[in-house]
Amino acid sequence: MTVQNPGNPPSRKQRLQERQRRQLAVVDTVDKAEAKVRKAEVELAVAVTEAVQVFGDEQSASEGLDMPVEVIRRFLGMGRDGVARGDNVAEAAGKS
Repeated sequence: MTVQNPGNPPSRKQRLQERQRRQLAVVDTVDKAEAKVRKAEVELAVAVTEAVQVFGDEQSASEGLDMPVEVIRRFLGMGRDGVARGDNVAEAAGKS
């Protein structure tokens, strides 16, 4: 926040700087939240893949997890895409 003298309105430059500071803070917050979402999706993809293996197939996992088959397939696809890219999905899910 800018320091202002009482009675003097902030200059145009000060208003601009304050607006830019707030914008950068919001962008930083969104970037951090997106990183958390990506990590959570990777962890969920690993868990769903394991669930399909444990339950035997996508339909059984869908019923056991109370999750639509389409969602199961999306997470399985994420896991396959990670393997195809050479990512270690299980390792990525374990990192903090």
